[in-house]
Amino acid sequence: MFKNEYQGGPFVEIFSAQGKNTGTKWKISGNPSVIGKEYDKEVKGFVFVLEGSGQTNKMQLPKETKQTLGLIQQFLVLQMYIPLGQDFSAELLITDLGNIKRRLYLSTIHKELSVTPLHAKIPLFMIKRKIWCNLCIDLVAFTSEIFKGAVFQSLDGIIVSANCKLRKIFTLKSNPLNPADDDADGPRDTIPRACQLNADVPQITQLLNMKKLRQTEQKCRGRPLNSPELDPPTTRASATIRNSKSQDISHIAFGSKVLGPPPLSGRRVTTRASGEPPKHINW
Repeated sequence: MFKNEYQGGPFVEIFSAQGKNTGTKWKISGNPSVIGKEYDKEVKGFVFVLEGSGQTNKMQLPKETKQTLGLIQQFLVLQMYIPLGQDFSAELLITDLGNIKRRLYLSTIHKELSVTPLHAKIPLFMIKRKIWCNLCIDLVAFTSEIFKGAVFQSLDGIIVSANCKLRKIFTLKSNPLNPADDDADGPRDTIPRACQLNADVPQITQLLNMKKLRQTEQKCRGRPLNSPELDPPTTRASATIRNSKSQDISHIAFGSKVLGPPPLSGRRVTTRASGEPPKHINW
């Protein structure tokens, strides 16, 4: 979808809640009463809302299995708001230089890193809640460090599951500048003006890579997890890589069978989401 488009600029926009054609290129699945565009007073603009069950309420790009995104910039940014007490997940289809397709499944449900040769479950217990967040995922770092020897070539599929408010999804060529990330590696730049939230909106930019996962896990071990903005890991979360060959649970994502369970529903499902018919995304 983006393979033949210019990607040499500072960013490439993948999704925006602004404009008349929000989500038209995406496949939206689930209960329409808890999915859709709405005006957000804090942002002073439109956002796309996904609530209820993460198993059924989700959005995916591209719509068709045969299509690929062909996004080549290093960082994927989800500009979103995750409420307290709800789970959130995103699944990314990565192609490496050997044309091997690998999947990153990031979720607040996971409490430790679990890896097979083609699939990784990445915990999001460090993600900030109840605040607008530019969650910046380092695709190059995750590909090389999780799948040893693999080199990132392109991001070819995205699934975003409830619960969240989404304003934009875009890729960045450079790591966005964040004062809290003074130890971040490589060149850094600000979030492009076209993608920025208004300055008066409470917000944070979080860089997500293996280094940040390890740092957060170490901090969590050393003090009580009493911050309501964080989703605390289990007491024995070790963020160690485990061999998951013994797993016999699987789900369908990006048109093929993936080891591990599909996204689970939030711990506190909204009442509007009750009675949803089960629907599945089969790419």
